[in-house]
Amino acid sequence: MSQPKDPDWNQVSRRDAIKTLFTLAAAYTASGCSRDADKLTSFFHSHFKELSPDQLKSNLETWERRYKKRYETDIKVSSTPAKEGVLFGYALDVSRCIGCRRCVYACVKENNQSRDPQIHWITVLQMEKDKGIDLVDSTAYYDPEKVPEEGKFYFPVQCQQCENPPCVKTCPVNATWKEPDGIVVIDYDWCIGCRCCVTACPYGARHFNWTRPGLPREDINPDTEFLGNRPRPKGVVEKCTFCIQRSRKGRYPACVEICPVGARKFGNLLDPESEIRYILKNHRIFILKEELNTQPKFFYYFSI
Repeated sequence: MSQPKDPDWNQVSRRDAIKTLFTLAAAYTASGCSRDADKLTSFFHSHFKELSPDQLKSNLETWERRYKKRYETDIKVSSTPAKEGVLFGYALDVSRCIGCRRCVYACVKENNQSRDPQIHWITVLQMEKDKGIDLVDSTAYYDPEKVPEEGKFYFPVQCQQCENPPCVKTCPVNATWKEPDGIVVIDYDWCIGCRCCVTACPYGARHFNWTRPGLPREDINPDTEFLGNRPRPKGVVEKCTFCIQRSRKGRYPACVEICPVGARKFGNLLDPESEIRYILKNHRIFILKEELNTQPKFFYYFSI
């Protein structure tokens, strides 16, 4: 009797290998023989944009279970799609900003940013009035007893939600992309932490989690979005998403709501009757690093 031949592994296609891995993972998970089954499900999931409705639903439920176990509280993870006819834009009145940083900490609280180590998606720069907008001589580390200080003005910087985002172009695994409503998002499960996007961003708007983020249970915002403010794992990049969990549900971003002087404006750039369209039409507009042709949807203006 002839002996069966050993398989020729050189002839096994990458597609067949991946299918085998998926099959093994599915069987392992279905068997219920491991408490780490959710981790396997998360590891082997497809790219976010390729998930079927059922796969997406399963993925959201998996993360809700994991978060409940980790933080001992119920956390809702949603995936709200972009609305047709909406292109989000942001305008910031530099002449009114007083540098109080309330926007920074409202953002932290809303978006479940790490407290230890601290991660801030918004940086407020202090500048000299007699020098104008000068990034080189600005500082983010001002700490007076009261703001605004005489002779100073303030210039907040965050993700500019570029129409032509260099971060998206440089990602080797397509973990970040621009949504139809203009928000640049990140699939944290797909991100490999290479930080190519961090290097490519000219605004310093992307932040890397070097350690497992510290989030006190009592400070968790339980209303989260899969591509937005859900707690991020160690070793991925994160950034502002115009509070996608709020903006796609008809609410203002947290930084807009908290601003005590009304310096922050937000709306639909495609709506000719919106406040932001009025601002763009009737005020002096400044685009940060306009010469790079990133085409930000974040505009600075001067009303005074």
